[in-house]
Amino acid sequence: MIHKRNSLGSSRLIDAEGAAKRLGMFRARDFVTAGYPREYLRRLVAREQVRQISRGLYASTSFEGNEHQTLVEVAKRVPAGVVCLVSALSFHQLGTQLPSEVWLALPLGTSYPRIRDLPVRFCKFSRPTHALGIEEHHLPGGTVRVYSPAKTVVDCFKFRNKIGMDVAIEALSDCLRKRRATVAQLNEFAAACRVAKVMRPYLEAMQ
Repeated sequence: MIHKRNSLGSSRLIDAEGAAKRLGMFRARDFVTAGYPREYLRRLVAREQVRQISRGLYASTSFEGNEHQTLVEVAKRVPAGVVCLVSALSFHQLGTQLPSEVWLALPLGTSYPRIRDLPVRFCKFSRPTHALGIEEHHLPGGTVRVYSPAKTVVDCFKFRNKIGMDVAIEALSDCLRKRRATVAQLNEFAAACRVAKVMRPYLEAMQ
């Protein structure tokens, strides 16, 4: 009888390992939602079948991320955030900036999450502009929300005092050259973000 219970326990743990592989990168709560207790997660970590990446975040040892893994980790930890500004430029391959932090937009009125083990730089956006131009990209390990190329360029002009006007101008030029957004899209977001007058001379010069 004891042997039977042990067999059932081993089988259940094997099932849990399979679930971890399917999840790839996951939070402890995702593992529990999948139907397995936290004790199983601790056992899988002890058996080196799952590794802990950061606080509350895990990955199957078979999981292989890519160059955007840090974005996925941040997205798991801060679901309300949207990758923005310099990090969004880098994601869309616009300009020459190589950020050492993940720039993440939060809506005004929300508290800053306490994250000390990941390189994150938060920016506060008004709630209407925070909700505009969000794209969802399905990457190895999870889904990342990133502002579209057009919205990102406009945000760079909006936050030009934070990232530099030269970065914003370079982003606009590259965006138009690579045809990542139309002038109409840029104008629409510029009007919504109240930077149309600031952007107009640069748009006209580049057309």
